[in-house]
Amino acid sequence: MIQLHSLLKGLPSYELSGEENPTVHELHMDSREVSEGSLFFCIRGYTVDGHDFVNQAVEKGAVAIVAEQDLHVPIPVVKVKNSKRAMAILSSLFYDYPTTKFDLIGVTGTNGKTTVTHLIEKILSDSGKNTAIIGTMYMKYAGQEVPVANTTPESLVLQKHFHEMVQSKVDAVTMEVSSHALELGRVHGSQYDVAVFTNISQDHLDFHETMERYTHAKGLLFAQLGNAYKKHHQPKAVLNVDDDAFQRLETMTAAPIITYGIEGEADVKAENIHLHESGSNFDLSVNGETVPVTLKMAGTFSIYNALAAASAVYAVGISLQQITSSLSSVEGVSGRFERIITNEDFHIIVDYAHTPDSLQNVLETIQEFAKGKISVVVGCGGDRDKTKRPLMAGIAEKYADKVYLTSDNPRTEDPKAILKDMEQGMRGDVYTVIESRRDAIFEAVQNAEKDEVLLIAGKGHETYQTIGKVNHHFDDRVVAREAVEERQK
Repeated sequence: MIQLHSLLKGLPSYELSGEENPTVHELHMDSREVSEGSLFFCIRGYTVDGHDFVNQAVEKGAVAIVAEQDLHVPIPVVKVKNSKRAMAILSSLFYDYPTTKFDLIGVTGTNGKTTVTHLIEKILSDSGKNTAIIGTMYMKYAGQEVPVANTTPESLVLQKHFHEMVQSKVDAVTMEVSSHALELGRVHGSQYDVAVFTNISQDHLDFHETMERYTHAKGLLFAQLGNAYKKHHQPKAVLNVDDDAFQRLETMTAAPIITYGIEGEADVKAENIHLHESGSNFDLSVNGETVPVTLKMAGTFSIYNALAAASAVYAVGISLQQITSSLSSVEGVSGRFERIITNEDFHIIVDYAHTPDSLQNVLETIQEFAKGKISVVVGCGGDRDKTKRPLMAGIAEKYADKVYLTSDNPRTEDPKAILKDMEQGMRGDVYTVIESRRDAIFEAVQNAEKDEVLLIAGKGHETYQTIGKVNHHFDDRVVAREAVEERQK
């Protein structure tokens, strides 16, 4: 807790109405969560405006309001130009700058963020660190798993959980940092020790509009590492030297850079690569020292993910021996190239691939080991980048023998309209359109032939399907197993 006037010393400018100096016990941006002693932030969102809920916050016990406009309420109002920026500053101060008290590793990029953060967490945990992880699937620390609404939560939510992580004596946190979070300032106030870049390909153009702006948003993570070279604390940038965005990101950061890659010259490099159905073998070379790695995750893209993770933990002092030991023991990440075990003579793989590049990576990997036909069940989400829909369908047609176009998370869009957009990318007419995702999976399983590899793409670990504004229980892995049971009857 802190006195309001003491807390406001963190802001460079503001207008304060009212003489009172209440004690602030909690911070909230959701009026439903406000309790006695809360400071309430009025945040303008896409669908709701926090200013409209001020009276509700006051009724529930708020002692002060941070807003962007004048308000007529019986408690102090702190008027600022940008409530979200003020929220990041004040929440960081309120929780006593928690990210200065552990190693924070942020991972950004179009594909691979979830896998890379899990690999980093595994290596750090194996080395004896008390770890935490934040991302698409969950926030996890101190034996608890916390559901998250966004890949990267809002600054207030982050700082609160960071504070709890400090109290739980967490040594290192690895987190996914989305382009939305960077553009919208959700990670303002978070001090990163290492920032990791995986890759960039088309996604989220409904929000960023152009690849130029999308790339710029990703680059903000590296630009925000700071310019000073400090004696005892030096942030580092980990960049994929083989990605087209490398040179641009290189110029956006003053931090020392650790490069990784397969094709180009890099500090951390995979050499003598041998790919096979269940993974790969390669030599991991770090600044001239080389050790063999056996990776149980298939595909070249998995090697890139392993290199990114290895570079990140090497940057915080983990030994090469520990890195290779942990990488060799990882079985995989939920919903990422996850094999569905059955006693059938064909194969089923569930993967989160929901961008053109990730779908192509997965299908190319399957081509490397497939002994029979390749089939794919794929859809595209509603209320998202429409331009990638025909691209996704075209890639499915190019790399698979059988294509089933279906729904993903249609949200508030008409699923039929989404499928029409996807069909624009098909050159031939040898594909099946089945709006019901469940029916599409059942049809694909029913028609599977000996040695066929069936890829169910797009949702991966997700256990719901968003139709309208409602989440309905749906798990591709569960449905696939049910389809196999039905086939066996």
